[in-house]
Amino acid sequence: MSVNMLIDKKINDYLIKLNSKEKKAVLGVVKTFADKHVNDEVWDDKTYLAEMNKRFKDYESGKVKTYSLDEVENRARAAYKAKRNKK
Repeated sequence: MSVNMLIDKKINDYLIKLNSKEKKAVLGVVKTFADKHVNDEVWDDKTYLAEMNKRFKDYESGKVKTYSLDEVENRARAAYKAKRNKK
């Protein structure tokens, strides 16, 4: 059994002993670690940064059409209703 598998097993063994409140606290800690790794990886990705910079320049120049949050929500709701009614 690998070291990671042993660690996963130990974590699971402890988790079943916790109540809901304790599990929520553990989840908060785990999410903090996971989010940190995801965020770090994004800012080290030169391709991602180049794409985001390009999109921001397009936005600033008015080259692309943007949508308000209300427009996005309304379109999403309409698409959902259309799909649901299609069934």
